[in-house]
Amino acid sequence: MIPDQATRLLIAGLLLASSHAALAAPGCSAQSGTQRAVLLELYTSEGCSSCPPADRRMSGIKTQTELAGRVVPLAFHVDYWDRLGWVDRFASPQYTQRQYAMASLANSRLVYTPQFLKNGRDWRGGGSPLDGAGKAAPGATIAITLSPAAANSLTVDGTVELASATADTWLALYENNLESHVRNGENAGETLRHDYVVRRLIGPLTPDATGRVVLHQQFKLDAGWKRADLGVAAFVQNRINGEILQALQRPLCQS
Repeated sequence: MIPDQATRLLIAGLLLASSHAALAAPGCSAQSGTQRAVLLELYTSEGCSSCPPADRRMSGIKTQTELAGRVVPLAFHVDYWDRLGWVDRFASPQYTQRQYAMASLANSRLVYTPQFLKNGRDWRGGGSPLDGAGKAAPGATIAITLSPAAANSLTVDGTVELASATADTWLALYENNLESHVRNGENAGETLRHDYVVRRLIGPLTPDATGRVVLHQQFKLDAGWKRADLGVAAFVQNRINGEILQALQRPLCQS
């Protein structure tokens, strides 16, 4: 029996919807690889005159295709410069606390700006972030899916399988293509541009008895944040010595 026109249209619509769902489903998902990625943290401030070159170096990672998927950059703006003439709108005491905590975990007294940490250790920026990384085995497997839950929120689902009972998971929401016109302080009169700026940090998320973390975390988005420039990084850190065991990054997909 030949279906009537209404039936044919219904079938075509269902097939089209199914096709779109199949294409869209994996679009905002990511999974870590068989090698350990490098988590590159930059501790910076708009009030620090020596920080802009480090900020530019971080921004340059966007165009270095050889680093894609292998280096996960995150810029943490600290707040201890805010009292010296210019309040950095991206700064947070939480990021200052993280910088000091990471130094303590590494048995180091090195806390300064700009400071790079490569997989939890002070890095002076010579050469490539991949130098010395080799093919270290990952200490975790990370899988994440990003989905806008509403106009002002973003949900991260996924799983983290850990190889160590002393490891925790962290999630960072970051934003690219940011710009500030600085009016006071050491950078007065300068226009500063930033990428990979951490907007929210969630953690530590501890594993269950099986060494697994099931992710279902929601980020609240401020009205001024540009959805097209947002992304999420997930990383696993040894809580004893601060070593980064695996990292993964995923920009937010656009509908």
